[in-house]
Amino acid sequence: MTRRSSRRSKVNVRTGVLGLMVGLPLIGSPLLAQETPTAAEAEEPVVESVAPVEEPRVLISEVLIEGLQGHPEEERLQIAAYEAMSVRPGNRVTRNDLQRDLNAIQATGWFSDARITPVDGALGVQLIVQVEPFPKLSKVQLAPPSEQLPDSVIEDTFASDYGRTLNLRDLQQRMKSLQTWFADQGFSLARVSGPERVSPDGVVTLSLTQGTVTGVEVTFLNKEGENTDENGNPIGGKTKPWVVTREISIKPGDPFNRNKLEADIKRLYGTQLFSDVKVTLRPNPDQPGDVSIVLGIIEQSTGQLSGGIGYSQGQGVFGQVQLQDTNLFGRAWNAGLNITYGQYGGLANLNFTDPWIYGDSHRTSFRGSVFLSQQVPQVFQSEKNGNIRTVEDYEDNGNRNAYNVRNSNNPANRKFSSVSKALDAFPDKSWFEYEGESIALRKVGGNFSFSRPLNGGDPFKQTPWSALVGMSFANIRPINFSAETRPYGVSTNNFKRGKVKNSDVICIAYNCADSNDLVGIRFATTYNTLNDGRNPTSGNFFSVSTEQFVGINEDSPTFNRFRASYTQFFPVNWLKIHKGCRPKPGEEADCPQAIGVQVKGGKLLGDAPPYEAFCMGGSNSIRGWYDCDMAVAKGFGEITIEYRFPIISVFAGELFVDAGTDFGTQKDVPGKPGLLLDKDGSGISVGTGVIVTTPVGPLRLEVASKDFSTDWRFNLGVGWKF
Repeated sequence: MTRRSSRRSKVNVRTGVLGLMVGLPLIGSPLLAQETPTAAEAEEPVVESVAPVEEPRVLISEVLIEGLQGHPEEERLQIAAYEAMSVRPGNRVTRNDLQRDLNAIQATGWFSDARITPVDGALGVQLIVQVEPFPKLSKVQLAPPSEQLPDSVIEDTFASDYGRTLNLRDLQQRMKSLQTWFADQGFSLARVSGPERVSPDGVVTLSLTQGTVTGVEVTFLNKEGENTDENGNPIGGKTKPWVVTREISIKPGDPFNRNKLEADIKRLYGTQLFSDVKVTLRPNPDQPGDVSIVLGIIEQSTGQLSGGIGYSQGQGVFGQVQLQDTNLFGRAWNAGLNITYGQYGGLANLNFTDPWIYGDSHRTSFRGSVFLSQQVPQVFQSEKNGNIRTVEDYEDNGNRNAYNVRNSNNPANRKFSSVSKALDAFPDKSWFEYEGESIALRKVGGNFSFSRPLNGGDPFKQTPWSALVGMSFANIRPINFSAETRPYGVSTNNFKRGKVKNSDVICIAYNCADSNDLVGIRFATTYNTLNDGRNPTSGNFFSVSTEQFVGINEDSPTFNRFRASYTQFFPVNWLKIHKGCRPKPGEEADCPQAIGVQVKGGKLLGDAPPYEAFCMGGSNSIRGWYDCDMAVAKGFGEITIEYRFPIISVFAGELFVDAGTDFGTQKDVPGKPGLLLDKDGSGISVGTGVIVTTPVGPLRLEVASKDFSTDWRFNLGVGWKF
């Protein structure tokens, strides 16, 4: 028992006992004695004001704190209770003063109960303050428990208070920290209150209301944001509601999470099916604290008819018409028909994509296409060193030379009888049968593939890994521009030398057949941590694929194509040309610049026909060479180092170095077209370029040197090189 007494008070002043048991009136004090009014007096109206009567005051002789005997923190709690009071021995106090002190003791947070009992003494009134401290805090739990809250968070929040007497004020501060954690995690409707209960062994139960989502609704809006038309009828949408709701990771029964909802809305915009998405939270009147998510969808046009003209080395000048719908039947299916017709060939391609197969928990996508194409393969072309041309027919005559301008008795020469029509070098030799037309490949076939992120069955899990499996099939027929089958070819360089060796006659198709059937199965995987899919400045990208072709007949080759690439971006802040690279104080920098490094390579194993060989050179390879002008190889390796930096508005710049090699594998390609056309096989290219950001993607205008020489090549490319 703690005794706080006044040594100054020696006189026994009997003022009566001030009794206070939280709300009881003062007892035994003559100052409170009043006469009881008669009934008549009570009924008489009050006609004059009465001055307020001052509360009686009593002299306090002692303040005693009881209820803490033997408590391990006895002294600390005694001091806390005493210092919370304003009343001291020797003070004259009123009932209100004691009530205020009682409230102050409770406000310290240390006590589950507190009472002040006044006892009349010789020197005045003794105040006996009876307190009951909270038990030692041993555990904090939520009711109901939260699946989203890790036990470690509660442990870290309250660990410093475990083993100590519970203090409600400290507990409230810790609860605020817990509330902040929920808000930071996106649970903006969550509320932590209490304590609901404090057990004798120190287990504190807090009440948790997280705000449950009772449903997700989809409504369609017009461009003005209204959900009804002029007649009051609901606006109808083309898109199936499940196409919208499957992108929402918050399901009925889940606690509302703002962060997850924002990511869901971002995914909805990523489908490119909607121009705007308006979100409303509608309270549930039957279940306070719960909400329904209402998504107001404004669809955008997904059908497209486009056309244009262009140029490519494989097709020359061409015209193109494309018909596409990215939301076919309202199921987010992407279907398109592309028809291209050019100088040297054309393409008809019907493609279909389902970005997420209905009901699949892995978010598996499907892609497929069928096509008919005709093009001049760059494998048989060279910018400056001649080309491979078609031959009407060929048979090995047993001689060293299949064609010799000096030997008119060579029976094989009749197979090249029209050479003079193609080569000005021999205008008087019209009896040689050489067509002199470029080789074209006519392909009829199709392919399909399934791909999925490796998310373990959680379609909303962010994972850098994805996998693909697919199959392709095609019939490939080498022809001339008159669509006549031409399985053989020779180099124009040989004719200019006046001879064609038997070993230099190329079989364009596998097995020198009129056509080849290619059937392949493909497996691939990718790892992607790039921070921006269009213009990354950090992260990396890795891909590896293998495609196994299986022979199904004697004119169907069996071989494997293996490819791998690795890309890494390093953010830098070197050039500050763009104003976003020079932010004012308080502004955020907008300066996407980086050093990008890409390494890639590939290998062909087996009897691959020459038109399936790797091409080196071009806008997406070694940029100082034209398409396929560096090498036609069975294996290759390339490395690129590129510095990208913004310039002004939609313009950006780049400096780059490309290097590549065929590892000496041009000789392993059937017919050796790369060696016949004197392709270099390896080299280094340095250059620079300007990138223009357009609605259809970046356009590259580049100039690059060839092996540090004065031979520069200008290049126009679509999209970044990597």
